[in-house]
Amino acid sequence: MKRIIGTTITSQLLMLLLAVAVAGGFSSCKSQKKIAAQKAAAERAAQIEQAKQDLLLIINDQGNMTVGEKEDKVAEIVAMDLHDAEVDALIERAQQAIERQKAELKRQEEERLRKEREAQQQEEQKFDKLEDIFDRVAGNKSLEMSNRSIEEALRYFSSPDVPVLIIVYIDNEITDYDKPTTIRKYLEYLKDQGKNPNDIHNVKFDANGKINELELIKK
Repeated sequence: MKRIIGTTITSQLLMLLLAVAVAGGFSSCKSQKKIAAQKAAAERAAQIEQAKQDLLLIINDQGNMTVGEKEDKVAEIVAMDLHDAEVDALIERAQQAIERQKAELKRQEEERLRKEREAQQQEEQKFDKLEDIFDRVAGNKSLEMSNRSIEEALRYFSSPDVPVLIIVYIDNEITDYDKPTTIRKYLEYLKDQGKNPNDIHNVKFDANGKINELELIKK
Protein backbone atom coordinates (compact mmCIF):
# COMPACT_ATOMS: atom_id res chain seq x y z
CA MET A 1 0.00 0.00 0.00
CA LYS A 2 2.82 2.39 0.91
CA ARG A 3 4.52 1.51 -2.35
CA ILE A 4 1.40 2.39 -4.32
CA ILE A 5 1.10 5.71 -2.50
CA GLY A 6 4.77 6.51 -3.15
CA THR A 7 4.36 5.74 -6.84
CA THR A 8 1.32 8.01 -7.05
CA ILE A 9 3.14 10.87 -5.34
CA THR A 10 6.12 10.44 -7.65
CA SER A 11 3.84 10.55 -10.70
CA GLN A 12 2.16 13.69 -9.42
CA LEU A 13 5.53 15.33 -8.82
CA LEU A 14 6.63 14.47 -12.36
CA MET A 15 3.41 15.90 -13.78
CA LEU A 16 3.87 19.06 -11.74
CA LEU A 17 7.46 19.47 -12.88
CA LEU A 18 6.40 18.91 -16.50
CA ALA A 19 3.64 21.52 -16.16
CA VAL A 20 6.10 24.00 -14.69
CA ALA A 21 8.56 23.30 -17.49
CA VAL A 22 5.89 23.74 -20.16
CA ALA A 23 4.65 26.94 -18.52
CA GLY A 24 8.22 28.19 -18.36
CA GLY A 25 8.70 27.36 -22.04
CA PHE A 26 5.58 29.26 -23.01
CA SER A 27 6.67 32.18 -20.87
CA SER A 28 10.15 32.15 -22.46
CA CYS A 29 8.64 31.97 -25.97
CA LYS A 30 6.33 34.89 -25.22
CA SER A 31 9.26 36.86 -23.82
CA GLN A 32 11.36 36.21 -26.93
CA LYS A 33 8.50 37.29 -29.20
CA LYS A 34 8.04 40.43 -27.16
CA ILE A 35 11.74 41.23 -27.40
CA ALA A 36 11.69 40.59 -31.15
CA ALA A 37 8.63 42.82 -31.56
CA GLN A 38 10.24 45.57 -29.52
CA LYS A 39 13.41 45.28 -31.58
CA ALA A 40 11.45 45.43 -34.85
CA ALA A 41 9.52 48.46 -33.59
CA ALA A 42 12.74 50.18 -32.56
CA GLU A 43 14.33 49.45 -35.96
CA ARG A 44 11.26 50.77 -37.79
CA ALA A 45 11.25 53.90 -35.63
CA ALA A 46 14.93 54.42 -36.42
CA GLN A 47 14.27 53.93 -40.16
CA ILE A 48 11.42 56.42 -40.07
CA GLU A 49 13.54 58.99 -38.23
CA GLN A 50 16.45 58.52 -40.64
CA ALA A 51 14.10 58.74 -43.62
CA LYS A 52 12.71 62.03 -42.30
CA GLN A 53 16.20 63.46 -41.84
CA ASP A 54 17.29 62.36 -45.34
CA LEU A 55 14.16 63.80 -46.93
CA LEU A 56 14.57 67.10 -45.09
CA LEU A 57 18.16 67.30 -46.32
CA ILE A 58 16.87 66.92 -49.87
CA ILE A 59 14.11 69.49 -49.37
CA ASN A 60 16.44 72.06 -47.79
CA ASP A 61 19.49 71.31 -49.94
CA GLN A 62 21.44 74.36 -51.13
CA GLY A 63 23.33 72.71 -53.96
CA ASN A 64 25.32 70.07 -52.10
CA MET A 65 23.50 67.14 -53.73
CA THR A 66 23.01 66.34 -57.39
CA VAL A 67 19.60 65.56 -58.85
CA GLY A 68 20.70 61.95 -59.34
CA GLU A 69 21.73 61.58 -55.70
CA LYS A 70 18.40 62.97 -54.54
CA GLU A 71 16.38 60.74 -56.84
CA ASP A 72 18.30 57.66 -55.68
CA LYS A 73 17.73 58.50 -52.00
CA VAL A 74 14.00 59.14 -52.49
CA ALA A 75 13.66 55.87 -54.44
CA GLU A 76 15.44 54.04 -51.62
CA ILE A 77 13.06 55.49 -49.01
CA VAL A 78 9.99 54.73 -51.13
CA ALA A 79 11.17 51.11 -51.50
CA MET A 80 11.32 50.78 -47.69
CA ASP A 81 7.50 51.07 -47.69
CA LEU A 82 7.41 52.55 -44.18
CA HIS A 83 3.68 53.42 -44.20
CA ASP A 84 4.24 56.59 -42.20
CA ALA A 85 2.09 59.63 -42.95
CA GLU A 86 4.85 62.15 -42.17
CA VAL A 87 7.39 60.29 -44.29
CA ASP A 88 4.89 60.10 -47.17
CA ALA A 89 4.31 63.86 -46.96
CA LEU A 90 8.06 64.52 -46.94
CA ILE A 91 8.53 62.21 -49.94
CA GLU A 92 6.05 64.31 -51.91
CA ARG A 93 7.82 67.54 -50.88
CA ALA A 94 11.21 66.06 -51.80
CA GLN A 95 9.94 65.00 -55.21
CA GLN A 96 8.58 68.49 -55.80
CA ALA A 97 11.93 69.99 -54.79
CA ILE A 98 13.70 67.67 -57.25
CA GLU A 99 11.36 68.71 -60.06
CA ARG A 100 12.01 72.38 -59.28
CA GLN A 101 15.76 71.75 -59.37
CA LYS A 102 15.42 69.95 -62.70
CA ALA A 103 13.45 72.87 -64.11
CA GLU A 104 16.07 75.35 -62.87
CA LEU A 105 18.93 73.30 -64.33
CA LYS A 106 17.07 73.15 -67.64
CA ARG A 107 16.57 76.92 -67.56
CA GLN A 108 20.26 77.49 -66.79
CA GLU A 109 21.32 75.20 -69.63
CA GLU A 110 18.99 76.96 -72.07
CA GLU A 111 20.38 80.31 -70.90
CA ARG A 112 23.95 79.07 -71.35
CA LEU A 113 23.18 77.86 -74.87
CA ARG A 114 21.45 81.15 -75.69
CA LYS A 115 24.50 83.13 -74.55
CA GLU A 116 26.78 80.83 -76.54
CA ARG A 117 24.68 81.40 -79.66
CA GLU A 118 24.70 85.14 -79.10
CA ALA A 119 28.46 85.15 -78.56
CA GLN A 120 28.93 83.09 -81.71
CA GLN A 121 26.69 85.42 -83.67
CA GLN A 122 28.63 88.42 -82.38
CA GLU A 123 31.90 86.79 -83.41
CA GLU A 124 30.49 85.98 -86.84
CA GLN A 125 29.33 89.57 -87.18
CA LYS A 126 32.81 90.73 -86.25
CA PHE A 127 34.23 88.35 -88.84
CA ASP A 128 31.86 89.71 -91.48
CA LYS A 129 32.64 93.30 -90.51
CA LEU A 130 36.36 92.61 -90.54
CA GLU A 131 36.16 90.83 -93.88
CA ASP A 132 34.31 93.84 -95.28
CA ILE A 133 36.98 96.22 -93.96
CA PHE A 134 39.76 94.07 -95.43
CA ASP A 135 37.99 94.16 -98.81
CA ARG A 136 37.69 97.95 -98.58
CA VAL A 137 41.36 98.32 -97.67
CA ALA A 138 42.29 96.29 -100.73
CA GLY A 139 39.63 97.71 -103.04
CA ASN A 140 39.79 101.43 -102.37
CA LYS A 141 41.29 103.40 -105.23
CA SER A 142 41.92 106.33 -102.93
CA LEU A 143 45.00 106.07 -100.71
CA GLU A 144 43.27 108.21 -98.11
CA MET A 145 40.24 105.90 -98.00
CA SER A 146 42.45 102.83 -97.70
CA ASN A 147 44.30 104.40 -94.76
CA ARG A 148 41.00 105.22 -93.08
CA SER A 149 39.90 101.63 -93.53
CA ILE A 150 43.19 100.45 -92.04
CA GLU A 151 42.67 102.60 -88.94
CA GLU A 152 39.09 101.35 -88.68
CA ALA A 153 40.31 97.74 -88.84
CA LEU A 154 42.98 98.32 -86.20
CA ARG A 155 40.30 99.31 -83.67
CA TYR A 156 39.28 95.63 -83.54
CA PHE A 157 42.78 94.59 -82.43
CA SER A 158 44.57 94.89 -79.11
CA SER A 159 47.57 96.43 -80.87
CA PRO A 160 48.98 96.97 -84.40
CA ASP A 161 51.49 94.20 -83.64
CA VAL A 162 48.92 91.43 -83.18
CA PRO A 163 50.24 88.34 -84.99
CA VAL A 164 48.57 87.27 -88.22
CA LEU A 165 49.01 83.63 -89.24
CA ILE A 166 48.16 82.59 -92.79
CA ILE A 167 47.41 78.90 -93.34
CA VAL A 168 48.86 77.49 -96.53
CA TYR A 169 48.14 73.82 -95.83
CA ILE A 170 45.81 72.03 -93.44
CA ASP A 171 45.10 68.31 -93.08
CA ASN A 172 43.53 66.95 -89.89
CA GLU A 173 45.96 67.93 -87.12
CA ILE A 174 48.72 69.13 -89.48
CA THR A 175 48.71 72.85 -90.25
CA ASP A 176 51.40 74.75 -92.13
CA TYR A 177 51.62 78.54 -92.04
CA ASP A 178 53.15 81.17 -94.22
CA LYS A 179 55.72 83.52 -92.70
CA PRO A 180 54.08 85.28 -89.69
CA THR A 181 53.27 88.94 -89.96
CA THR A 182 51.43 91.60 -87.95
CA ILE A 183 48.00 93.06 -88.54
CA ARG A 184 49.48 96.46 -89.45
CA LYS A 185 51.80 94.91 -92.03
CA TYR A 186 49.05 92.68 -93.35
CA LEU A 187 46.70 95.63 -93.88
CA GLU A 188 49.45 97.55 -95.67
CA TYR A 189 50.00 94.45 -97.82
CA LEU A 190 46.30 94.42 -98.78
CA LYS A 191 46.47 98.10 -99.68
CA ASP A 192 49.51 97.50 -101.90
CA GLN A 193 48.14 94.36 -103.56
CA GLY A 194 44.71 95.80 -104.25
CA LYS A 195 43.03 92.46 -103.47
CA ASN A 196 42.12 90.32 -100.43
CA PRO A 197 43.39 86.76 -101.07
CA ASN A 198 42.48 85.27 -97.65
CA ASP A 199 39.45 84.46 -95.52
CA ILE A 200 39.30 84.68 -91.74
CA HIS A 201 39.74 81.16 -90.32
CA ASN A 202 39.99 81.79 -86.59
CA VAL A 203 40.20 84.68 -84.15
CA LYS A 204 41.38 84.87 -80.56
CA PHE A 205 40.26 87.62 -78.19
CA ASP A 206 41.78 89.13 -75.06
CA ALA A 207 39.91 89.92 -71.84
CA ASN A 208 38.73 93.24 -73.31
CA GLY A 209 37.18 91.61 -76.36
CA LYS A 210 39.96 92.82 -78.66
CA ILE A 211 41.56 90.47 -81.18
CA ASN A 212 45.01 89.33 -80.05
CA GLU A 213 45.61 86.72 -82.77
CA LEU A 214 44.22 86.38 -86.29
CA GLU A 215 44.38 83.22 -88.34
CA LEU A 216 43.68 83.43 -92.09
CA ILE A 217 43.37 80.82 -94.80
CA LYS A 218 43.85 81.23 -98.52
CA LYS A 219 40.62 81.49 -100.52
